[in-house]
Amino acid sequence: MTRQTVIAYWLIPSEPAHSFFQRIINDLARRCDAPVFEPHVTIHVGADRADAAKNALRAAARECKLIGLKPLGIDQSNDFIKTLFVQFAASAELSKINGIIREAANDWSQYELKPHLSLLYKNLAVATRCELAASINVPFVEVTFDAIKAVRCVSPTESGADVEAWRVVAAASLSGDRA
Repeated sequence: MTRQTVIAYWLIPSEPAHSFFQRIINDLARRCDAPVFEPHVTIHVGADRADAAKNALRAAARECKLIGLKPLGIDQSNDFIKTLFVQFAASAELSKINGIIREAANDWSQYELKPHLSLLYKNLAVATRCELAASINVPFVEVTFDAIKAVRCVSPTESGADVEAWRVVAAASLSGDRA
């Protein structure tokens, strides 16, 4: 598969969820010798155009307020970028912000929105992944997201070095009451 540089658009959880997920990510990274990263839900991945990313974030911040997602549970997979993750239910709010970003960035890439928040990026045996997944309990009925970031990264992300090379190119706050 060809690797390319892209812009990933992330929703960032607000407190107390941000600190909760960051603690889990930090702990798992330490225990598994894996990279540390900011908790996020990827809502779109598109072309590496920082100017378009900044426009997209401005549009999203103007049109969207706080976004709440319902966690469905902890899951795991053999996919490096979904080693261990919190799966979220799809929502109209999430589809709306995804559409705003695609339109504002003029980017219609084939990214498929499957909302999840990764907790670990590491190639591990299935038994280890299942054991780790079973040991985590998410105490939130809903997780609120109050910020959005555009991050330059390589796709597909396949290693800890790839994760450590991620760079934020733009950020914006989502604020106010949800509709």
